[in-house]
Amino acid sequence: MDAGSLSSSASSASMKQERRHPLREQMVPRRPSSWQQYSDRFIRDRRAMDLDVARYMLMDSKKENTTFGSPSKEAYRKHLAVIVFQNRTRILAFKSKPPTLERAYEEVLSDKHQAIALGNTVYLWDGSNGCTSELTTIDEDNGPVTSINWAPDGKHIAVGLNNSDVHLWDVTSTTQLRTLRGGHCGRIPSLAWNSHILTTGGHDGVIINNDVRVRSHIVETDRGHQQEVCGLKWSNSGKQLASGGNDNILHIWDRSISNSSNSPLHRLEDHLVAVKALAWCPFQSNLLASGGGGADRCIKFWNTHTGACINSVDTGSQVCSLLWSKNERELLSSHGFTQNQLTLWKYPSMVKLAELNGHTSRVLFMAQSPDGCTVASAGADETLRFWQVFGAPELLNSKPEAKASFGPFSNINQIR
Repeated sequence: MDAGSLSSSASSASMKQERRHPLREQMVPRRPSSWQQYSDRFIRDRRAMDLDVARYMLMDSKKENTTFGSPSKEAYRKHLAVIVFQNRTRILAFKSKPPTLERAYEEVLSDKHQAIALGNTVYLWDGSNGCTSELTTIDEDNGPVTSINWAPDGKHIAVGLNNSDVHLWDVTSTTQLRTLRGGHCGRIPSLAWNSHILTTGGHDGVIINNDVRVRSHIVETDRGHQQEVCGLKWSNSGKQLASGGNDNILHIWDRSISNSSNSPLHRLEDHLVAVKALAWCPFQSNLLASGGGGADRCIKFWNTHTGACINSVDTGSQVCSLLWSKNERELLSSHGFTQNQLTLWKYPSMVKLAELNGHTSRVLFMAQSPDGCTVASAGADETLRFWQVFGAPELLNSKPEAKASFGPFSNINQIR
């Protein structure tokens, strides 16, 4: 039998099949909908949720339906709620669109207190009792909060807003002292204190030094960046300021040198993307560490006197934040895709000492306690985690026997 006869027989068979089932539709594979494509059966995609219905079911429906059957079933329900939910019957309530942690900023005040800004609200957390209090909530027209930074005295905090204002608060009395305005034309993504000078970095690329003691607070304005200033750090001596921008530029400003043109001491262009992570070395005054974003992935070390790059290490992922140990020659870095980890490095060899995993999305920020032992990390996974990364000062040399601790971080595992 030749090929022609095979094809004719096949075509005749298909025609018979069509005549036998004339109404059968051809099966065309359908493309899954957006929520089916990006969710699974256990964790539903938020786009498939009706938040108004969820809020009604969790809160308002209780006002209409208060009967649950017989008294025995009601008693059983209350007893089950106490055991399982620890008497917290309301698990979750969406008042409106929940704020995203991409806009969250945090700083550690001490080993017992912490300030966290999320959305339009600044919260204070007391680690000794686990209580959280609200410091302030910004109006929708002026918010959200885009940056916060503790003053050196540990009693005052600066809050940068989306409308270019900066609020100064006394935390002990929970009162707003003053508002700094008039210098920027956009949000305030970065803040840095140097004694009584509060330096603000704006979305407009402008850096302003504000003397918070006087009425006319603007004392100096620098215009070295072409895009948003996303990183600001004063050196430990208070003589040099490092600023990183979305224009991929790192500037070193020296206030000890009189400069009428307000030009930076060094303009460093080695990074390939925005420079947000900045950290001055505590044991070498002219050593600065900087980290680049996803397309750069490098930690670079700079001699700020000469402007030379001492070393560059490819970390393999986005560098979001950097912290030096106050007690050891070690550096801690936080990262994004793909592992979202914290990495502890030995300086100057840059050998990895440990990798701390736990966050499921990029670790946006880190802050260190005054004793240098505890590190708080905030991630885009909407979690805040505490790590005892660095050794305590009294344990570095003598290594005494461990004693029982009942402090706010006594249940945190140590890596030493």
